[in-house]
Amino acid sequence: MVSPSKAPAALKVASRGESKDTPIKLKDLRVHSDPRGRIAEQFRTLRNSVQALNPDGAPRNLVLTSALAGEGKTTALLNLAMALVELPHLRVLVIDGNLQEPGVERRLGLPARQGLSELLEGSLDIDQAVRETIVDRLYVMGAGVPPANPSQYLGTDRMGSVLHTLKRTFDYVLIDTPAVLDYNDASLVARLADGVMIAVRLGKTPKYLVEQAAGVLEGLGANFLGTCVLGAE
Repeated sequence: MVSPSKAPAALKVASRGESKDTPIKLKDLRVHSDPRGRIAEQFRTLRNSVQALNPDGAPRNLVLTSALAGEGKTTALLNLAMALVELPHLRVLVIDGNLQEPGVERRLGLPARQGLSELLEGSLDIDQAVRETIVDRLYVMGAGVPPANPSQYLGTDRMGSVLHTLKRTFDYVLIDTPAVLDYNDASLVARLADGVMIAVRLGKTPKYLVEQAAGVLEGLGANFLGTCVLGAE
């Protein structure tokens, strides 16, 4: 595990009052809004499963995607991030890698700022792209202004280098992407990460589409870890 004292000097996240002091109002972020509820406990179970897949405690980049849009993957990813930072000393960064329809900052109640797009095109430094949130040890990197062709950035060596650098500071980097069967972006990012999970809405997504999405990811070299079932209340 990487402790705050081991963070590289090149990445020092400045305190930004508007992010650090912005309350989270979205009720669907149950780990924050209803920490003693059953759904929050389900995300803690998912957290424990993620931890079990990483017994040596090494920093990890993980993608959470879905077969189709509307599964709730972004909300699930934020709940997982909040469950992870409940563990002492873990530092977690959420990256909005959905350059098609970004939504991470909006769900956290934060104003959109420059982020991943500007970082990958070289007009923003990595420490400027990372922002604090009101949740201790939980950080966010927004999507920034979506480029005309996100694929030209997401599958590059630059993206791989960014993810590698961030693992020197954060214990977990969780990356949101568009749905696998809607855009190529998820596959491009997933093959650069340490693992990828597919969010599945119970009773909504046909099994064959989930299998198709998993096949696409594995076909491009991604480490498919399994599915995250949502909506089982």
